[in-house]
Amino acid sequence: MTQVKHSSTRDRLNNFGNWVKGLLTNETFLYIVKRLLQGLLTLLLASALSFAIIQLAPGDYLDTLRENPSISQETIEAYSQQFGLDKPAYVQYLLWLKQVVTELDFGTSFVYSRSVASLLRERIINTLLLAIASIILTWAIAIPLGIVSAVNQNRFADRSLRVLSYLGQGFPSFITALLLLIVAQNTSPLFPVGGMTSIYHADLNPVGKVLDVGWHMILPTIALTITSFAGLQRLTRGELLDVLRQDYIQTARAKGLPENRVIYVHALRNAVNPLITLLGFEFASLLSGAFIAEYFFNWPGLGRLILQAVIAQDIYLVMASLMMGALMLIIGNLLADLLLKFVDPRINLENIQ
Repeated sequence: MTQVKHSSTRDRLNNFGNWVKGLLTNETFLYIVKRLLQGLLTLLLASALSFAIIQLAPGDYLDTLRENPSISQETIEAYSQQFGLDKPAYVQYLLWLKQVVTELDFGTSFVYSRSVASLLRERIINTLLLAIASIILTWAIAIPLGIVSAVNQNRFADRSLRVLSYLGQGFPSFITALLLLIVAQNTSPLFPVGGMTSIYHADLNPVGKVLDVGWHMILPTIALTITSFAGLQRLTRGELLDVLRQDYIQTARAKGLPENRVIYVHALRNAVNPLITLLGFEFASLLSGAFIAEYFFNWPGLGRLILQAVIAQDIYLVMASLMMGALMLIIGNLLADLLLKFVDPRINLENIQ
């Protein structure tokens, strides 16, 4: 019996050792580890550069308090010591970096007198809702329109869609949000004018709460989508046209394959690779672009929070927000690379720059 137990333990250890060995030699795993280490270095450099740029701005948060005659100089000095603003800039940065690394503490917001991490946790979900909904809607519109435009090159449909894409790219995002807000005001109560929930949201059942948030998401999501679908549509058209001119596409047609199979199986499968690489940049850019939609539609997301933090010179909240943007860019690019590998297994991850 003892020998059987030893044999079973040895087999488990061997299996575990083989699993670890396979994991350490797996191309995808090694690539993920490499990119994450590069991402940590990028975050470190980005934090130092961001802190230096913030310090170049004249004044600080306490300047607004000094303008208030009801606040004494002793109170201002106490705030300065509490927030560490009485120390040299490089000391402030090193102390902030130390508490981030050792405690995952991004400091305290001057304006809200709350943990920066708790503020970001509250807002990131709201912004991600808009970002993910906008990406899904953008791809659902842009890819089919790009295919139609490429298949009907230089025909009426192609020319019309190209004009539409030019208008979409040239239309300022704040004008789009403003026009949609006017539409909401003139069609009320068809669309909510602003906010994330209705005043009776707390009284709804779980399904009703989800539908209420979804109802309030319609116009902000459309505002974000209009400003981003045009570029993706034009890129889809261009990539598909390049693939359709390749020799293997002509060979597939010569073999008598149906045109739909040629386009959707052979051509689109190869044309979609460059589009996937844009996902990472698109995902991160929505963080910076979302504040316009959030501002006009009173959506409680990261965009509005960052804007208010910059205006108030809430340094630790600004730093954490910038780090959040950089982290979203790193994660978005990594996910795009892995998705590219999944779509086309022939791709070597080491060759992806």
